[in-house]
Amino acid sequence: MAQGLLPFQYQEEKTGSGMTALAGLPLAMELAHVAGLIDAIQRYGRVAGKQGGDDVQVVLALLLLQLAGGEAVDDLRLLEADPGFCTVLRRVEGHGLNRRQRRARGVRWRKRRSRTVPSPAAALRYLAGFHEATAAPSQQGQATILAPTHGLRGLVRVNAEFLGWVQRCRPQTSATLDMDATLIESHKRDALCCYQGYPAYQPLTVLWREQGLVLYSEFRDGNVPAGYQQLRVLQEALGQLPLGVREVYLRLDTAGYEQELLRYCAEGKQARFGVIRFAIGADVTPAFKAAVAEVAAEDWRPLERIDSEGKGHATGQEWAEVCFVPNWAGRSLKGPSYRFLAVREPLAQRPLPALEEELQLPFPTITLGEQRYKLHGLVTNREDLAGDAVIRWHRERCGKGEEVHKVLKEDLAGGVLPSGLFGANAAWWAITVLAHNLHVALERLALGPGWWGKRLKAVRFALIGLPGRVVQHARALLVRLSQGHPSLTVLLAARLRLLALPRGSPA
Repeated sequence: MAQGLLPFQYQEEKTGSGMTALAGLPLAMELAHVAGLIDAIQRYGRVAGKQGGDDVQVVLALLLLQLAGGEAVDDLRLLEADPGFCTVLRRVEGHGLNRRQRRARGVRWRKRRSRTVPSPAAALRYLAGFHEATAAPSQQGQATILAPTHGLRGLVRVNAEFLGWVQRCRPQTSATLDMDATLIESHKRDALCCYQGYPAYQPLTVLWREQGLVLYSEFRDGNVPAGYQQLRVLQEALGQLPLGVREVYLRLDTAGYEQELLRYCAEGKQARFGVIRFAIGADVTPAFKAAVAEVAAEDWRPLERIDSEGKGHATGQEWAEVCFVPNWAGRSLKGPSYRFLAVREPLAQRPLPALEEELQLPFPTITLGEQRYKLHGLVTNREDLAGDAVIRWHRERCGKGEEVHKVLKEDLAGGVLPSGLFGANAAWWAITVLAHNLHVALERLALGPGWWGKRLKAVRFALIGLPGRVVQHARALLVRLSQGHPSLTVLLAARLRLLALPRGSPA
């Protein structure tokens, strides 16, 4: 009987053939073992109960689920339905364990184990273990940041150990930190309205630009402003930086224009790194506008865009140093100096004279002479760069925070929160961050330069979602791809690179 319009039919395989649609996913498992990620989860994870799998099994399953393209906890059913993948996963679980350890893992179940991947119900119970029921819930109209539970702190430590391993493999002496917040729209009952008027959560993320890794990310309620307690978040992120990093740079938009944060960085109050060089968007206040208005016409210089070949291109914008000393910056003559820069851009279309005063634009403006300009301010403590170079360096952060958040929310599963419990969603977000960092490390350490910066969907198409057959032969486990498949050489070369990397510390 015809099944459809085109001349093909779907049929169920009658025997367990060992087929898999995820022949490239074991490479991510191997990276997790080489990096010591499994050992770190075992040490710092203390959430799982007596039934439904231990911390390693659940966290690893959720990591692999997101790398494979799953969007929800319920998609664990699809991993369980892949017989070839389950065969590899079972063999990997027992790798390196002696008989006593394997027996101890087996007695966790009252009945004989029938699943390889934790069930969606078990995974949801596990995530619920990250929620602290006694914590006072946040309320609309009152910005509150809940203290992380023991389990969430454990996931942060797991990420820190993974960052340390990447630093060992690819050392960097400096860390340029880009901080940015994002909104995750959610219609969970306890989600609070964000500044855009819909219920959401608003994580604040710190990206380590040199490594391309998420250094730290704090999951927040939607009503918490992006600039709220940014100094504390920065301090948490600095504590995550591994050994070998000696210099720290910071870039932020105007949400980071806080006196406490600026003085902390400029005065070198951080014991390990001292002065933190920064460029942060400055609020365009009436006092700042007044200082800009006093800049002489000859002091405005054209701001050029520099391409990859070092050539300058006109942007139509101009920049100038502004003699502006706010009260908080001028408290002490011995204090650090701050440079204020202004960027102006003439409005292409002037409003009608009768509407000029009533017109509300979504950005600050200033009128100098007969020309109206779009105005942007910047504060920095960098004396090693000219003003235009500082502006270009600050603009390098533009789009990168949005790009990372897009990967976390869309390429991975951070945008689909699994629970109405705040702690469970925070744990899901933390596991998403781990999945992102695992993906970046896979590209930069295993796949080679040709893969750097590729979107996760491209890696899924070329490497992860490969059809294959899992065969057990002479005590060996074989993952066979179709003859002549071009991804086979990529996988083999990646495994050789992983074999040459240092092993993650087991303690």
